[in-house]
Amino acid sequence: MASSLILQKRITTTTAKAKELRTFVEPIITRSKEDSTHSRRMVFKNLRDKYAVSELFREVATKVGERPGGYTRIIKLGNRQGDNADMCIIELVDYNENLLAEKAAAIKPKSTRRRRGGKKKETGEDTGAVVTADASETEAGVAEEEAHEPEAKTEARAEDADTTEAKAEEAEETGETLEAKPEEDEDKEEKKEE
Repeated sequence: MASSLILQKRITTTTAKAKELRTFVEPIITRSKEDSTHSRRMVFKNLRDKYAVSELFREVATKVGERPGGYTRIIKLGNRQGDNADMCIIELVDYNENLLAEKAAAIKPKSTRRRRGGKKKETGEDTGAVVTADASETEAGVAEEEAHEPEAKTEARAEDADTTEAKAEEAEETGETLEAKPEEDEDKEEKKEE
């Protein structure tokens, strides 16, 4: 069965035989990682099939070279029709092309999460310099951008206050009433006190 597993890469058998085969074949595969005459003779002593030995050292050993163990996988199928024996598939892990293709498709490159994305923003200065939030920015550029943010916020607040004052004056001239927000009420109370 070990020779069949090495040559065919996957066989269907009963669960009891597969579990016993796993304990027999895994040390043989571990021995095949070192390609020496002694290793080949020790493996041949157990397998007694020169085609299986040559396949093991040529093909299988190169695929499992970096794996530290666990070269086989048992997949349970259910019970056999005639005698109700528990059936399974035992296979070499690195030769299941379907699962390897699924794993390769499932692995995506990691994307970095940024707070601002890659959009370009213009600063309100006379230089007209454009500040981007790309990963290629230097730390000095990031610090410079952060230094401009408070100025932009205060400018935006000043513009909002100017527009609300203009709307209030228009409303007084026309005699209309405006629904004031709580922030605007506080601003008006401060102006009255001044």
